[in-house]
Amino acid sequence: MYDIIVIGAGPAGASAALFAAKAGKKTLLLDSNQSITKKAWVENHYGVKETTGPDLVDTGIEQAKKFGTEVVDTKATGVTNNGDGVKVESEAGEFQGKHVIFATGLMADVAEKSGITTKEGTEPKIKKVIDVGRDGKTNVKGVWAAGTCAGESVHTIITAGHGASVAINVISELNGERYVDHDILK
Repeated sequence: MYDIIVIGAGPAGASAALFAAKAGKKTLLLDSNQSITKKAWVENHYGVKETTGPDLVDTGIEQAKKFGTEVVDTKATGVTNNGDGVKVESEAGEFQGKHVIFATGLMADVAEKSGITTKEGTEPKIKKVIDVGRDGKTNVKGVWAAGTCAGESVHTIITAGHGASVAINVISELNGERYVDHDILK
Protein backbone atom coordinates (compact mmCIF):
# COMPACT_ATOMS: atom_id res chain seq x y z
CA MET A 1 0.00 0.00 0.00
CA TYR A 2 1.22 3.48 -0.86
CA ASP A 3 1.10 6.29 1.66
CA ILE A 4 0.22 8.80 -1.07
CA ILE A 5 -0.92 8.31 -4.65
CA VAL A 6 -0.82 11.41 -6.85
CA ILE A 7 -2.92 11.49 -10.00
CA GLY A 8 -1.36 13.83 -12.57
CA ALA A 9 2.31 14.66 -13.16
CA GLY A 10 2.11 18.34 -14.14
CA PRO A 11 3.47 21.05 -11.82
CA ALA A 12 0.96 20.41 -9.00
CA GLY A 13 1.25 16.64 -9.12
CA ALA A 14 5.01 16.36 -9.49
CA SER A 15 5.50 18.94 -6.74
CA ALA A 16 3.16 16.99 -4.43
CA ALA A 17 4.97 13.74 -5.21
CA LEU A 18 8.36 15.38 -4.65
CA PHE A 19 7.40 16.63 -1.19
CA ALA A 20 5.73 13.32 -0.26
CA ALA A 21 8.68 11.16 -1.29
CA LYS A 22 11.24 13.52 0.25
CA ALA A 23 9.30 13.19 3.53
CA GLY A 24 9.85 9.43 3.37
CA LYS A 25 6.33 8.53 2.29
CA LYS A 26 5.83 5.65 -0.13
CA THR A 27 4.64 7.63 -3.13
CA LEU A 28 3.11 6.70 -6.48
CA LEU A 29 2.68 9.22 -9.30
CA LEU A 30 0.23 8.30 -12.07
CA ASP A 31 0.97 10.13 -15.31
CA SER A 32 -1.46 10.14 -18.25
CA ASN A 33 0.83 12.47 -20.24
CA GLN A 34 -1.98 15.02 -20.67
CA SER A 35 -0.56 18.01 -18.80
CA ILE A 36 -1.53 21.30 -20.44
CA THR A 37 1.89 22.54 -19.30
CA LYS A 38 3.41 20.44 -22.09
CA LYS A 39 2.12 23.12 -24.50
CA ALA A 40 3.60 26.05 -22.55
CA TRP A 41 6.54 28.40 -22.89
CA VAL A 42 7.43 29.53 -19.36
CA GLU A 43 9.15 32.81 -18.45
CA ASN A 44 7.23 33.64 -15.28
CA HIS A 45 8.25 30.78 -12.97
CA TYR A 46 10.32 31.92 -9.99
CA GLY A 47 13.85 30.53 -10.08
CA VAL A 48 13.69 29.58 -13.76
CA LYS A 49 14.82 32.11 -16.36
CA GLU A 50 12.88 30.42 -19.13
CA THR A 51 11.95 26.89 -20.11
CA THR A 52 9.59 24.87 -22.18
CA GLY A 53 6.59 23.27 -20.58
CA PRO A 54 7.76 19.76 -21.53
CA ASP A 55 11.14 20.41 -19.87
CA LEU A 56 9.45 21.79 -16.73
CA VAL A 57 7.21 18.70 -16.47
CA ASP A 58 10.10 16.29 -17.12
CA THR A 59 12.26 18.03 -14.51
CA GLY A 60 9.47 17.83 -11.93
CA ILE A 61 9.01 14.11 -12.51
CA GLU A 62 12.76 13.52 -12.29
CA GLN A 63 12.93 15.46 -9.00
CA ALA A 64 10.13 13.33 -7.57
CA LYS A 65 11.87 10.12 -8.74
CA LYS A 66 15.13 11.27 -7.11
CA PHE A 67 13.48 10.87 -3.70
CA GLY A 68 11.86 7.52 -4.50
CA THR A 69 8.55 8.31 -6.17
CA GLU A 70 7.38 5.43 -8.33
CA VAL A 71 5.91 6.62 -11.64
CA VAL A 72 3.38 4.66 -13.68
CA ASP A 73 2.27 5.88 -17.09
CA THR A 74 -1.47 5.34 -16.98
CA LYS A 75 -4.78 7.15 -16.83
CA ALA A 76 -6.82 6.96 -13.62
CA THR A 77 -10.42 5.93 -14.23
CA GLY A 78 -11.93 5.90 -10.74
CA VAL A 79 -11.26 6.50 -7.05
CA THR A 80 -13.08 5.03 -4.04
CA ASN A 81 -12.56 5.05 -0.29
CA ASN A 82 -12.86 1.39 0.70
CA GLY A 83 -12.48 1.78 4.46
CA ASP A 84 -8.85 0.62 4.45
CA GLY A 85 -7.72 3.62 2.43
CA VAL A 86 -8.33 4.76 -1.10
CA LYS A 87 -8.38 2.57 -4.20
CA VAL A 88 -7.40 4.10 -7.53
CA GLU A 89 -8.54 2.29 -10.63
CA SER A 90 -6.53 2.93 -13.78
CA GLU A 91 -5.96 1.58 -17.26
CA ALA A 92 -2.89 -0.23 -15.81
CA GLY A 93 -4.79 -1.82 -12.91
CA GLU A 94 -5.69 -0.93 -9.34
CA PHE A 95 -3.53 0.79 -6.73
CA GLN A 96 -4.19 1.10 -3.00
CA GLY A 97 -3.12 4.11 -0.94
CA LYS A 98 -3.77 5.73 2.41
CA HIS A 99 -4.37 9.06 0.64
CA VAL A 100 -4.85 10.25 -2.94
CA ILE A 101 -4.13 13.70 -4.33
CA PHE A 102 -5.90 14.67 -7.55
CA ALA A 103 -3.66 16.99 -9.59
CA THR A 104 -5.42 16.54 -12.90
CA GLY A 105 -5.14 20.08 -14.20
CA LEU A 106 -8.06 21.02 -16.41
CA MET A 107 -9.89 17.75 -15.81
CA ALA A 108 -12.25 16.98 -12.95
CA ASP A 109 -14.21 14.25 -14.76
CA VAL A 110 -12.70 11.24 -12.96
CA ALA A 111 -13.24 12.93 -9.60
CA GLU A 112 -16.84 13.75 -10.45
CA LYS A 113 -17.48 10.23 -11.73
CA SER A 114 -16.03 8.92 -8.44
CA GLY A 115 -18.56 10.85 -6.32
CA ILE A 116 -16.22 13.67 -5.37
CA THR A 117 -18.01 17.00 -5.22
CA THR A 118 -17.22 19.46 -7.98
CA LYS A 119 -18.24 23.05 -8.57
CA GLU A 120 -18.15 25.64 -11.31
CA GLY A 121 -14.65 26.75 -12.28
CA THR A 122 -13.54 30.38 -12.16
CA GLU A 123 -10.60 30.25 -14.60
CA PRO A 124 -11.34 30.90 -18.28
CA LYS A 125 -12.41 27.76 -20.17
CA ILE A 126 -12.43 25.57 -17.02
CA LYS A 127 -16.01 24.46 -16.51
CA LYS A 128 -15.64 22.33 -13.35
CA VAL A 129 -13.16 22.00 -10.50
CA ILE A 130 -13.02 19.76 -7.46
CA ASP A 131 -14.58 21.35 -4.40
CA VAL A 132 -11.91 21.44 -1.69
CA GLY A 133 -11.34 23.05 1.66
CA ARG A 134 -8.44 25.42 2.22
CA ASP A 135 -6.26 22.40 3.09
CA GLY A 136 -7.09 20.54 -0.14
CA LYS A 137 -9.50 17.99 1.37
CA THR A 138 -12.48 16.85 -0.67
CA ASN A 139 -15.78 15.39 0.56
CA VAL A 140 -14.33 11.86 0.39
CA LYS A 141 -12.09 10.74 3.25
CA GLY A 142 -8.48 10.34 2.14
CA VAL A 143 -9.02 12.18 -1.13
CA TRP A 144 -7.42 15.58 -1.69
CA ALA A 145 -6.95 17.85 -4.71
CA ALA A 146 -4.28 20.36 -5.72
CA GLY A 147 -3.63 22.85 -8.48
CA THR A 148 -5.94 23.89 -11.27
CA CYS A 149 -8.36 20.98 -10.74
CA ALA A 150 -8.82 22.32 -7.18
CA GLY A 151 -9.70 25.81 -8.40
CA GLU A 152 -6.22 27.35 -8.33
CA SER A 153 -4.87 29.52 -11.14
CA VAL A 154 -3.51 27.73 -14.20
CA HIS A 155 -0.07 29.38 -13.76
CA THR A 156 2.65 26.78 -13.22
CA ILE A 157 4.22 28.57 -10.25
CA ILE A 158 0.87 28.70 -8.45
CA THR A 159 -0.11 25.10 -9.15
CA ALA A 160 3.35 23.81 -8.16
CA GLY A 161 3.13 25.69 -4.87
CA HIS A 162 -0.38 24.44 -4.22
CA GLY A 163 0.71 20.85 -4.92
CA ALA A 164 3.48 21.24 -2.32
CA SER A 165 1.06 22.81 0.16
CA VAL A 166 -1.51 20.03 -0.14
CA ALA A 167 1.21 17.37 0.10
CA ILE A 168 2.48 18.99 3.31
CA ASN A 169 -1.07 18.84 4.69
CA VAL A 170 -1.35 15.13 3.81
CA ILE A 171 2.11 14.38 5.27
CA SER A 172 1.15 16.27 8.44
CA GLU A 173 -2.02 14.19 8.78
CA LEU A 174 -0.06 10.97 8.29
CA ASN A 175 2.58 12.06 10.82
CA GLY A 176 0.09 13.38 13.39
CA GLU A 177 1.96 16.70 13.59
CA ARG A 178 2.78 19.60 11.30
CA TYR A 179 5.47 18.70 8.77
CA VAL A 180 8.09 21.21 7.65
CA ASP A 181 10.70 20.61 4.94
CA HIS A 182 13.67 22.98 5.10
CA ASP A 183 17.09 22.19 3.70
CA ILE A 184 20.23 24.17 4.50
CA LEU A 185 23.41 24.72 2.54
CA LYS A 186 25.99 22.02 3.08
